This record gives sequence, structure tokens and C-alpha cells, in this order.
Amino acid sequence: MTGERVALVTGGTSGIGQGVARGLVEEGWRVVVTSRRSGEGAPGGTRYVAADVSDRDAVAHLIDVIREDVGRLDLVVNNAGVGPQIPHADLDAATPELWQEILGVNLLGPWHVVVSARRLLEQSGRGHVVNIASIAAVSARGSSIPYSVSKAGLAHLTRLLARSLAPTIRVNAIAPGWIDSPRNAAWPGRDTTLEQIPLRVHGRPADVADAVLGLDRMGYVTGELICVDGGLHLG
Repeated sequence: MTGERVALVTGGTSGIGQGVARGLVEEGWRVVVTSRRSGEGAPGGTRYVAADVSDRDAVAHLIDVIREDVGRLDLVVNNAGVGPQIPHADLDAATPELWQEILGVNLLGPWHVVVSARRLLEQSGRGHVVNIASIAAVSARGSSIPYSVSKAGLAHLTRLLARSLAPTIRVNAIAPGWIDSPRNAAWPGRDTTLEQIPLRVHGRPADVADAVLGLDRMGYVTGELICVDGGLHLG
């Protein structure tokens, strides 16, 4: 298949997703971004389609739009996620409803997208999925226990899908650490976290975009999780 390569970035209107979408556009990709609420914040040069990734029917419709209007899909970046701040010791605050919401978006969402997009990715000949996990997937960190569990599950889902979808589709994951974004600006532990990062600097959404582009160029890599965290996962 020839022509301009096409990427889908879920949660692409803010934070990491916005940075990844912008980085792909700058590299000449045609990019579709999605979010649950509003297209405000979608980077210039992208196409916005509203979709709640926790809703299987909404995801199926999203992929149908891409198939009919664009005709191909080469890369999926599963970035959409939710992560309310709940102290890990406050078990009562992690209600069943909250668990369902977080797992629905952070874990079932990527599953719905991959299942719906599989045929288009196979037709690409270079199909690639990059799941945005978190260093909470590999360490006892994270905004809440349900969030951390969802990201650990996403990391393992990455490995399972890498085996199941080979050789036609590669599947990898990125585990960001502290990334400066509007969502994290008011986080009370921002300054103390900086002291724990070996490189002594917070990450940027552009750093995650670089990792996505780098993984996409590494055609012999699948089933891997790359930490983009300045070394925070080391200690």
C-alpha cells in the first residue's frame, strides 16, 4: 500500500496525546485524533472524531469513519486514559464504580481499538500499535491503585497482543514518568518528584512523541515497554 501514512491517536487533544499527534504531523503523518468530549485542543493538521474508547460501538464507528474517509491506518497510539488522584492507603475511595471507569478507559479502551482496527492495520503492511502505559505499571507508584493496576494490565496486554498479532502487526508500549502537562501542573508532589528523577528534569509530551516515532522506525521490535521517565523507575 502506498501513500501518506495514517495514525490514530486516542486522547489526542491534550497533554501527551496532543504532543504525540503534533509530533506525527510534523513528521508528515496524516493524523486522526479522538477524545470523549471536545475537539478543542486538537493540533493543527489533524482530523478530530469524537469517541469514548470505553464504548465498543463508539470505537467501531470511529474505525468505520477512518476506513471510509481515509482508507488506511498504519499506526494506533492508545493514549486515552483517566487517573483521578486517590491516596493508595484510602481503599474506601477506590469504589467499584471508579474501578469500572478506569479499567473501561485505560484497559478495555485499547482492547476495543485494536480489535476494531486490526483489519486496517493488517492491510497497511506495516501496522503498529503503541500503548501509552505509565511507570506505575512497573513500580508502586501512580495516581491511584486502580490507575496503576490498569497500566500494569495494559503493559501485559501489549505483550500478549504482540504475540497474537505477529507477524503482520507490531505492538509496543511506552511508560512515561512525570510529564509536564496541564493535568500535572497543580500536582502537589511535582517539586519533590523532580528530586527523584536521575536526569533532574521533568519530561515533555514531545519526549513521548519522540519515543513513538522511534519505536515506529524500529521494525524489528515488538512486545517491548520503553520507560520515558528520566530514570525515575530506577529508584
